[in-house]
Amino acid sequence: MTEYTQLINNLEALDLVKIKSYLPEFLDKNKKDSTILISALNELTDLELKDKMFRASENLIRTAAFPFRKTLEDFDFSFNDSIDKDYIMDLATLRFAEDNKNILFLGNPGVGKTHLAVALGIKATQCKYSVYFTTCHQLISKLNKAQKENRIDKQLQHFAQYKILIIDEIGYLPIDRQGANLFFQLISKRYGKKSTIITTNMPFGAWGDVFNDNILASAILDRLLDQAYVVKIVGESYRTKYLAVNKKSAG
Repeated sequence: MTEYTQLINNLEALDLVKIKSYLPEFLDKNKKDSTILISALNELTDLELKDKMFRASENLIRTAAFPFRKTLEDFDFSFNDSIDKDYIMDLATLRFAEDNKNILFLGNPGVGKTHLAVALGIKATQCKYSVYFTTCHQLISKLNKAQKENRIDKQLQHFAQYKILIIDEIGYLPIDRQGANLFFQLISKRYGKKSTIITTNMPFGAWGDVFNDNILASAILDRLLDQAYVVKIVGESYRTKYLAVNKKSAG
C-alpha cells in the first residue's frame, strides 16, 4: 500500500470527506512538496486514528464494568502448567466471538479464571466489541428485581445485546427457582447469536444443585456447552502463593 492510499484510507476512517475531496487539487498545487505533505498528513491522521480508537476502547471498557483492568500480558502463565498459554492466546484472537461460541473457565477459587475472562473482555473492547461483566449473583438480583417491577423483557434484552457477556462466579451462591428460570431465558436469548464467558468453581455435574433443578441446569449447560471452549484449571491459588511468598519475605 502506498502512502497516498494509506492517507486516503485514514481520511475515510476519520470521515474527513471534504479534505479527501480537496486533496488531489491541493497536491497538484504543491507538486514540489507533495511527497513530504503526504507523509506529514499520514503521520497526523495516524495519530488522530490511534487517539480515536483509544477513546472508543476506553468508553467500551467503562461500559463493560470490569472489576479491574488486567490483561493477558499481566497473567503469570509460568505459575500453573495446567493452563495452555497457546490455547488462551488463540482465544485472544476472538475467533470465538466471531463464531458466537462460548468460553467456560472451570476451577477452584484463585486459579486465575476471572483474570483470564477480564483479559479477554478487555481485548474484545480494543477490537470494538461490546462487552459487559457481571457476577452471577448481581445478574440474578437484577433479573429478579426486573421481574418484580414488570420490566423483565427489557432487562433480558439489555443483557442479550452485548457481543460478549461475562458471567463470573457461578456456583459461589445459591440461585432461587425464579432466578434460575430467568437465567435460562437469558442464555436461550443469546444462544447461537452472541458469546458468553462463564467462570465457575462448580463441576458441571453439580450445576443441578446450583440452580436447584437438574433439568433446568441440564438445559442451561446444553446451550452453553454447544461447541464451546472449556478451560479446566487445576492447581493452587495464585493468592495463596503470593500470600505465602510475602509472609516468607516478611519473616
